[in-house]
Amino acid sequence: MSELMRLDEEYRNWIQDLGNRYKTSQIKASIRVNNEMLMYYWSVGKDITERHADSKWGNKFFQNMSMDMTDVIPNAKGFSPTNLRYMMRFYALFKDIEIVPQLGEQLVENNGSKIIPQLEEQFGMVSNKVFMIPWGHVKLLIDKCHDNLQKFNFYVDKIIENNWSRAVLLNFLDTDLYERQGKAITNFKYTLPKETGDLAQEMTKDPYNFDFIAIRQGYNEKELKDALMDNVQNFLMELGTGFAFVGREYRLQVGDTEQYIDMLFYNTKRHCYVVVEVKVVEFEPGFISQTATYVSAVNHTLKGKEDTQTIGLLICKTKDNILAKYAVETSTEPIGISEYELNALMPKDFKGTLPTIEELEQGLSEDVAK
Repeated sequence: MSELMRLDEEYRNWIQDLGNRYKTSQIKASIRVNNEMLMYYWSVGKDITERHADSKWGNKFFQNMSMDMTDVIPNAKGFSPTNLRYMMRFYALFKDIEIVPQLGEQLVENNGSKIIPQLEEQFGMVSNKVFMIPWGHVKLLIDKCHDNLQKFNFYVDKIIENNWSRAVLLNFLDTDLYERQGKAITNFKYTLPKETGDLAQEMTKDPYNFDFIAIRQGYNEKELKDALMDNVQNFLMELGTGFAFVGREYRLQVGDTEQYIDMLFYNTKRHCYVVVEVKVVEFEPGFISQTATYVSAVNHTLKGKEDTQTIGLLICKTKDNILAKYAVETSTEPIGISEYELNALMPKDFKGTLPTIEELEQGLSEDVAK
């Protein structure tokens, strides 16, 4: 760092601003490069499809095209037979997209002093979000979503919203997030304004997937909650974007009594507290009144002026959907009811195979006595 940088605040702030602008330009450039590449792949898929190339030029067409494209563009990657087939499938999914030329600032005069607007001869920018995600993500979605364009676009939105890596995307594809998102039985339609109610509904899942924990068969409620807290990062990821952990067995002073919430979260997207009650048994209507009491208590004791209505989320081992629907309609507090899935179960006596502290102490005492 120069002496000027260290002593002159105006100069220092300007240099830092230039650095930030450079980083922003790098990000924009990488997005543009990705956008152009995906539009090119789309156009290759379009050409192959409209020319009926795979049937016109025989069953070795993709191998031949791959070899010839590599000869024409020696340093280019991405023209393997497999990738060419992906381009064809990519176009098939998004063939209704119209890519039109647009005005851009491309050429610089010989003296380097003036940028002249020119009509781009290649591809115009398109608004479809699919062109904003990496090609590796696109290929993964093609494999997993097949011809389900709605499902494909659902995951595109999630990738952009949450900046998912390909590994994270694969994890959520394997847990059937699309089929589970927003599927909890709730009364949000009656207890929340439409806009916030829709957002709250989208925040739910049914069922929740707890396969990130390992627990013995015949587990009790405490063991399940312990396991969830031991894996709280995975639990937060399963709950969804914007959830922050506030506390477990969260104590509330209600009148002369003390009430303890199983788990309390705050959702930064909805700006609200979320009361989570986990039950290792089938849903019972009585769970509704307990959860509603906690929701009301949080509204009175924790909710701030800028916070929206607290919601409750009951996650049970199983539920009768009709009974859950009728039960939740009896509450004036916003509550959702979901099930959870848990397949990674260890043998029932697994806990007993681990020595307790007392057993360890006894073993040490016996060793000393010897």
